[in-house]
Amino acid sequence: MTSLFLNNYSLIFLGCGIGGVLRYVVSNSAHFLLGQTFPYGTLIVNVSGSFLMGLLFIIILERYGSLAPQLRAFLLIGLLGGYTTFSSFSIETINLFEQGALLKAFFNMGSNLILCVIATGVGIILGRSL
Repeated sequence: MTSLFLNNYSLIFLGCGIGGVLRYVVSNSAHFLLGQTFPYGTLIVNVSGSFLMGLLFIIILERYGSLAPQLRAFLLIGLLGGYTTFSSFSIETINLFEQGALLKAFFNMGSNLILCVIATGVGIILGRSL
């Protein structure tokens, strides 16, 4: 039990590191390609992370139940926990409000909420269809 407990901490630690680097790469790539007038990088990371959460949740728990604790620790808690950026989303939204960009701030909130919930649902549907 203790080795499994420590192993899960190690898997989460490793996953968070990888997820954080992926978030940095995706976010900076989006800013480079789409500009920095809107937090596109955070939106892309949140939507893709939500999709992957839905997809991998189903695949791990319904398809590979015997591997679920280790895969869940590494992929869902670690990798996607390090990858998704709702804390960045929150500060970027506050910054938009403070800049007086109310329309952009509300668009950012609405698009993150709606697209992430839809992406999670699509991931679940895809995961169940595999």
